[in-house]
Amino acid sequence: MCVRSAKNGVRQGGRRFGRLSLCLNLALVAVAAPVCTPALLAQAAEKSNRKVVVTVKPEYPAALQHAQIGGLVRLSATVLPNGTVTKVQIRGGNPVLAECASAAVMKWKYSPGPAETTEEISISFTPH
Repeated sequence: MCVRSAKNGVRQGGRRFGRLSLCLNLALVAVAAPVCTPALLAQAAEKSNRKVVVTVKPEYPAALQHAQIGGLVRLSATVLPNGTVTKVQIRGGNPVLAECASAAVMKWKYSPGPAETTEEISISFTPH
């Protein structure tokens, strides 16, 4: 917590508060840290680099393209053993572009694999 001072405008709170703040922050990190379970380990092991057999190009909204708004969208796709995409999660990027990219990736087809996998995808939108 910062307290106003006449000289420089802001000064740090007392030493006691700093320790309390540090302890609270560490406690929050410990509580929020994910627990590593066998299910999480199995999910991490199932990530692969399966080949994309069919791709669909995402629509680029004309208003965003005209306004020179672009960027990188990061997605995570769940792919069945037969190569069908069943779920897409948005990991980052412009929300409008991410929705367009997600809709396109849902139509993608991957090569068959032995088990369900999670594929990490990055799609770049460049306004030209």
